[in-house]
Amino acid sequence: MAMRVLQVDIVVPVRNEERDLAPSVRRLVSYLREDFPFTARVTIADNGSTDGTWAIADRLARELDEVRAVRMEQPGRGRALRAIWSTSDAEVLAYMDVDLSTDLNALLPLVAPLLSGHSDLAIGTRLARGSRVIRGPKRELISRCYNMLLHACMGARFSDAQCGFKAIRRDQARALLPLTQDTGWFFDTELLVLAERAGLRIHEIPVDWIDDLDSRVDIVATALADLRGMARLGSGLARGSIKVPRMRGSSLADGRPATELPLQIVSFAVVGVASTIAYVLLYLLLRGVMSAQAANVLSLLVTAVANTAANRRLTFGISGRQHAARHQVKGLIAVGIGLALTSGALAILHSPSRGVEVSVLVAANLVATGIRFVLYRTWVFGKPKPGHDHPTPNGRHPIERDHLRGEAFDPHPPAAHAEPGPAPAARA
Repeated sequence: MAMRVLQVDIVVPVRNEERDLAPSVRRLVSYLREDFPFTARVTIADNGSTDGTWAIADRLARELDEVRAVRMEQPGRGRALRAIWSTSDAEVLAYMDVDLSTDLNALLPLVAPLLSGHSDLAIGTRLARGSRVIRGPKRELISRCYNMLLHACMGARFSDAQCGFKAIRRDQARALLPLTQDTGWFFDTELLVLAERAGLRIHEIPVDWIDDLDSRVDIVATALADLRGMARLGSGLARGSIKVPRMRGSSLADGRPATELPLQIVSFAVVGVASTIAYVLLYLLLRGVMSAQAANVLSLLVTAVANTAANRRLTFGISGRQHAARHQVKGLIAVGIGLALTSGALAILHSPSRGVEVSVLVAANLVATGIRFVLYRTWVFGKPKPGHDHPTPNGRHPIERDHLRGEAFDPHPPAAHAEPGPAPAARA
């Protein structure tokens, strides 16, 4: 009897998860047996547990044919995923968090586009329309700020780098994994940025997500590690020490040279300094004939129009009249944030001296300038990335459009096309 091809290998990285491991894996296996039309295996990746996690993982691998367990002495989610994905024999390599924060009903639309060859990498997103998310405001704010930084500094186009629900085709993983260096939580982001640079098509799935209230992830330490990872990756791409092969279509680097971001920052800073000087001079001129709030609004509007026009031409290299009006409108909306910050700063002052007033306004404008650069790069003058799939707002699992071939694609292929039942598991 011929052996069935293993289509999906679902890795569950764990470290000191003795409480959640067994019920989560049993629930996942039950879903695969009853509702998943492809052959699948669950790989428990114990990376450095010091409690009873490994004993539980080993027992599950012996009890359940769909489960195997792999033990690694060193901790690190990225290290575990790279090691297991590099040797897996499955067509599609996936992973999910052990707490199963993501609804399992999203697993099929996550992997189906990869098995069909329509897409190369798929991610769950909590930040798109159609997603239903339950989590605290602190985590929500950190997540959105992190993804905004990725868009501004790395030129990323994916909407959610940190959702613990991703999949990649085996052949694409083999090419990209040797380029990754991070062994921790930044591994996801690193892989996604490299995939975009390689021109791969990334499929995004809106997910239902319920945050694990017992999560032991150190948010501050993880955030700092992510920032260090961004600096390392960005520096490597800018210097050319990280060379990403073109794997499908045109890569992100074709349209955005590695040296573009530093040059943009310098140009934006020069324009910003000039705009700030013009703003202060205009404010002082108008302040003698009108109130502080009125002088602030008028000065901002005048300098905003000039700032947008200068950045359009000098920083982002856009000339001609096409879309100029649209860029100005978007630029004014971005400036609205600066207006809110400076007006708010003025509102909290109580009869200050003119020097204090101007100093506070300059500080507020510097903060607003950083935010405006992010919006300029990602929204006002940003260009859509070819071959990037985004979820549509009117449905959770829509018929997708292949932008390269112009063909319609159904992420729910009939189960008859797949071999039912789970694949035999390899035990540790």
